[in-house]
Amino acid sequence: MTVGVLIIDIMISSSASLKEKRYVVKSIKDKLKHKFNVSVAELDFQDKWQRSELGIALISNEYSHVENSLQKVFRFLDESDEYEIINYTFDYV
Repeated sequence: MTVGVLIIDIMISSSASLKEKRYVVKSIKDKLKHKFNVSVAELDFQDKWQRSELGIALISNEYSHVENSLQKVFRFLDESDEYEIINYTFDYV
């Protein structure tokens, strides 16, 4: 069994309020859940209106499946113009 976690720190420059930020974060979470069937949670910066840290998790019996899926998730996130990825980490257990 392998658990994979991708943590990304994003900057939402276009956001001018917490409401706008929450809209963008909710959109990201919904897209990832439906497209990749992963678990997503906002981990930090809930009170900052232009920054967010998201944790994306996936569990499988094959390491290669977890690694490939999280790489696809990262590429999908990196293609968006709504935000900028400041930092990211992958962790596999």
